[in-house]
Amino acid sequence: MKIIKDPVHGDVEVGETALALLDSPALQRLRHIRQLGFAHLVYPGANHTRFEHSLGTMHLAAVVCRHLGLDAAESDLVTASALLHDVGHGPFSHVTEAFMVEMMGKGHQDAGDLLGEGETAGILEDRGLDPAEVAAMINGTHRYAGVIHGDLDVDRMDYLLRDAHYTGVPYGLVDAGRLIRATVRTENGVALDASGINAAESLLIARTLMRPVVYYHHVSRIATSMFHLALLAHLEESGDEVGVLMRMDDAALFTRLLASPDETARDLARRLYERRLYKRAVYVGRGQVNAAAVQARTSLAESRQIAREVAEAAGVREETVLVDIPPFPTDMSMEVRVRERNALVGLEQVSPLLTTLNETRREQWRLGVYTLPDQRETVEAAAVEVLHIKKPTQQDRLPV
Repeated sequence: MKIIKDPVHGDVEVGETALALLDSPALQRLRHIRQLGFAHLVYPGANHTRFEHSLGTMHLAAVVCRHLGLDAAESDLVTASALLHDVGHGPFSHVTEAFMVEMMGKGHQDAGDLLGEGETAGILEDRGLDPAEVAAMINGTHRYAGVIHGDLDVDRMDYLLRDAHYTGVPYGLVDAGRLIRATVRTENGVALDASGINAAESLLIARTLMRPVVYYHHVSRIATSMFHLALLAHLEESGDEVGVLMRMDDAALFTRLLASPDETARDLARRLYERRLYKRAVYVGRGQVNAAAVQARTSLAESRQIAREVAEAAGVREETVLVDIPPFPTDMSMEVRVRERNALVGLEQVSPLLTTLNETRREQWRLGVYTLPDQRETVEAAAVEVLHIKKPTQQDRLPV
């Protein structure tokens, strides 16, 4: 047993299995992957890493295991999975997720290949754990996956608390202790006892408030879009394999882009390094666009095609226009055990607030078109025509 000091949870106990995994290359790499991508360009303190978050998630998972009375083998599986749940992330965390999904056919939760071979697999097998079962925990198909994979899981509890701590934003407060005490075992896995509804609502409110302020802050979205184009341009010119780049850490990939054979990639990387960012030409909600039409064009390739059309209409170079079309947020939910009926129901059936929060998340969605500062008006006019955007009112115009 080892004790690690954590700024969010205090003393974190690390058992023998976790201790063996900590020094594996897969986990040590997470020390060099920023938790919040480019959020540090908005919040200078947001330099925490996936490694810290993984330790915190493991800590909360261990508390859940003790509360549920899981045996030693089950607890080992759950805590090891919590510690390893983010090893599949690419550089800058969710910034590169689209490249993994579109070009590699898998997201960060599809970590079976990383867990099934090499040093990590050996450590798991030596400790009596099946790498395939750990992968099932991470991708959400295991009976106990709800502990680390759901709308009210320990992963979310930790990242909300941790992200709020490092950004200084006061919206990520979560009563993790109360939520864990309200977690119950069911025939299919885990659910929430009705006594934890208020704590669950508090977490979902925190998620909703943190979304526009931190996770989808417009500066982070602009930086992410610039990085996407830099990486696309580099891939076209360099011949590098996406899979190889996605196993790098932040510094290694950023250095690769700064020295890219492609001029666009080099210029965008340098701009990010010096925080000379593009600005918003258009930033509109779903009420100002044809929602069905834009949601059919969220891929990297489609976004670039729209950017080319806007650039052509505006008479500017295509690399100076970026189009950012995030997918619409999915509805939050959770199974709740209602004691009086001894039944499982959806959280939305016992919490009217959930409907409001899900609608709020949909209203927070924004389509962005970004460009160089001196091209904003020209690109805005072109984007309005190409994307058939309802003309923004003065109320819709946001400061630079």
